[in-house]
Amino acid sequence: MKIVIAPDKFKGSLAAAEVAAAIAAGLRAEWPGAGLVTVPVADGGDGTVDAAVAAGLERVPVTVDGPTGEPVHASYARRGEVAVIELANACGLLRLPGGHRAPLTASSFGCGQVLAAALAAGARRIILGVGGSASTDGGAGLLQALGVRVLDVRDGPLARGGAALRDVAALDLTGLAPALRDRSVILATDVVNPLTGPDGAAEVYGPQKGASPAQVTELASGLRRWAAVVAAATGTDWSQAPGAGAAGGVGFAALAVLGAQRRLGIDVMLDLLDFDVALDGAALVITGEGSLDTQTLAGKAPVGVARAAARRGIPVVAVAGRNTLTAAELTAAGISAVYTLTDLEPDPARSSAQASQLLRQVGQALARDRSAWAVTGL
Repeated sequence: MKIVIAPDKFKGSLAAAEVAAAIAAGLRAEWPGAGLVTVPVADGGDGTVDAAVAAGLERVPVTVDGPTGEPVHASYARRGEVAVIELANACGLLRLPGGHRAPLTASSFGCGQVLAAALAAGARRIILGVGGSASTDGGAGLLQALGVRVLDVRDGPLARGGAALRDVAALDLTGLAPALRDRSVILATDVVNPLTGPDGAAEVYGPQKGASPAQVTELASGLRRWAAVVAAATGTDWSQAPGAGAAGGVGFAALAVLGAQRRLGIDVMLDLLDFDVALDGAALVITGEGSLDTQTLAGKAPVGVARAAARRGIPVVAVAGRNTLTAAELTAAGISAVYTLTDLEPDPARSSAQASQLLRQVGQALARDRSAWAVTGL
């Protein structure tokens, strides 16, 4: 009997492929005859390139500027003319030296460098996953890396980082990478926030990137100035578009200047991974992530997987490090039950350190409980 195992990463603990492998090992130990298919997934944040590579895409290494300018060894995934780019892999929070947050100076420049490398290699369809950003620079760094001249009040190149936006004065698009003119860009994100306003990039996500209340105010002011400069150059104000606030405003730059189309990251990845084909003949789907919470319901990987399975009438069980969702919320999301690592190991530090072993135990429990799913053939 076919079971599809399609988890996201357990952040800070295991990559999605490792999560899937551990669950599969537990299932096989208890139920040797089970037909298991592992499909590690991602929703545009960190782990997106790894999930694409696990699905058979080629990993392409590239050295770029990290969020504070230091060189980092990043990569993107490629299959034919399709390139999957993960901002977090180039200049996200995980790339901050020593983990020290830099809310005013971190830049999205490195992500633009990866995009430029993919274009130079012949990519015609770009999937741009933008979760896990370290910066709130409105995507100015991204555009600078793609040949756009972002000028300050002295008519010189604008410095990198969100704080520099207080001095932004003009945008010269004539140098924008010519290859973008006939290429498509998909902005893969579950974020619907606008660039500016009470629900804007600085106000909502700035504190997560280390910004103090005063710094949030400074960054928000800079983003408003930046939005006006970009609107003057393009003729359209994209600052209130859903998703413009993604990745500290990288979503704004992608929509306003690159002509990107926004889609839920998990939906983009499921299409790329041919997930609907993987579901053929499946009797159960197992998904999950490190923490099932209200953010999950906004369109993260487990909910996207559950929706895809529901369209085929396939029941879904989730595995998580912890779960704060109610039974009603889980049911509405299409998840029949949840197995958590905290049920086996309540201490968060030990649970994270022993995640692989605990996930194997969860896999064994799932196998023992198979009759509870009332699925024909299980």
